[in-house]
Amino acid sequence: MGRDKAGIGVEGQPLWQRQLATLAALGPHEIFISGKADGPYVGGGMEVIYDLHPGCGPLSGLEAACGRMQTPLLCLLAIDLPKMTPSFLERLVKRAMQEGRGVVPQNGEYFEPLAAVYPRAMLNLIREQMDRSVHSMQRLVRQAMDIGLVTAQILEEDERAFFQNVNTPADLSGG
Repeated sequence: MGRDKAGIGVEGQPLWQRQLATLAALGPHEIFISGKADGPYVGGGMEVIYDLHPGCGPLSGLEAACGRMQTPLLCLLAIDLPKMTPSFLERLVKRAMQEGRGVVPQNGEYFEPLAAVYPRAMLNLIREQMDRSVHSMQRLVRQAMDIGLVTAQILEEDERAFFQNVNTPADLSGG
C-alpha cells in the first residue's frame, strides 16, 4: 500500500475509525487498538497497546491484547477488513459466550483469524509460539482447536465478502 493502512480513508473515514465503530456497535466492556507507536490513531482518544515483538505480524498484536484484556473473551478485528459488519461479529461473540471458548471463522480449509473471538486463556499458547519464532495465525488456531480453546465457524457464501482485505489501492476501488 505504501503507507499505514490504518489511516486510509474508506467512505470518508480512516480505516482505524471505521473498525473502532464496528467494534463499538457491539457494546464491549473495553476497547483498544493494538498497533504501532506512530500509527495514525495516536492522539485519537483511544488506548493504544504496542506489540511486545514488533515486526512479528498479527500474532504479536494478539499476544499484547490478550495480556492487556480484562475480560475472558477478546473480539479481534483487523484494520484491513472494511466490509466486516457488527452483526457478523456479534454472532461470533454470542456463540463464544455460549460455548465458553473462542470462535474463528473458517473458509474452506483456511481460517479467517483476523476477525474472530479469542479466549484470554490462549495467552500461554501464543507466548509458546512466539518463543519458538512461529508467527502463523493458522497454526495457532489449529493448535487452539486441538486443545479445545477455540472452535470453527464455517462461513456461509454471503459471509465471505466480509473478509475481503485492503492491501493495494486497487482493493479500495474494487479493482
